[in-house]
Amino acid sequence: MKQVDDTGLQALQQRLQHSFEDPGLARRALTHRSFSAEHYERLEFLGDSVLGLAVSTLLFQQLKGTPEGDLSRIRANLVKQDTLHQIAGRLQLAPLLRLGEGEAKSGGRERPSILADAVEALIGAVYLDAGYDRAEAVVHRLYAGLEISKAMPAASKDPKTALQEWLQARRKPVPQYEVANISGAAHAQTFHVQCTVAGLQARTLGRGPSRRAAEQDAAAAMLQQLQAQHR
Repeated sequence: MKQVDDTGLQALQQRLQHSFEDPGLARRALTHRSFSAEHYERLEFLGDSVLGLAVSTLLFQQLKGTPEGDLSRIRANLVKQDTLHQIAGRLQLAPLLRLGEGEAKSGGRERPSILADAVEALIGAVYLDAGYDRAEAVVHRLYAGLEISKAMPAASKDPKTALQEWLQARRKPVPQYEVANISGAAHAQTFHVQCTVAGLQARTLGRGPSRRAAEQDAAAAMLQQLQAQHR
């Protein structure tokens, strides 16, 4: 597989409206683990947190007077895989992804989970390259074309959001997610994620084809377990 060429990287920077001081960060953000040991997952981890804060700030500014619970549900809609996949399409990330041969042949270049992860990794890369303010500005520009309204809370909740709201309503700590294991070939991996809640004797394991999917699976199991205990 070839490297991301200078022309492709330059065009991406124009779409992001951010010029990287360290272009290597952008290249790593586009590199799947099937291609190289220097892949995007650590940047994705960082970008996930930056994205959450930047979107929270955006909602706080735009939806004045909206209760915290509604803001949480709106944010969940904006940071979910489907929305990030849509943003990846606008950024034209698919042809820039660096994938191993097996992953590329199995359709990885169009896989929503990979494209969504790459968006988060790029946000993490901008953060490392230029700091939080620049990363927040990039996030706000990426979301400028999306409709954000108070009607969004009516959308169905994903398991992670539902679990967090259940815990917050009972003044419990937010859940923590940790990758316990990654199994399978590079082009067909299964992620195993552990979900824990501090102060509660509760621990669940989830699995899925991506970290994000495994976290949702673990959250669903945790919510089911806690609801059964408190009936």
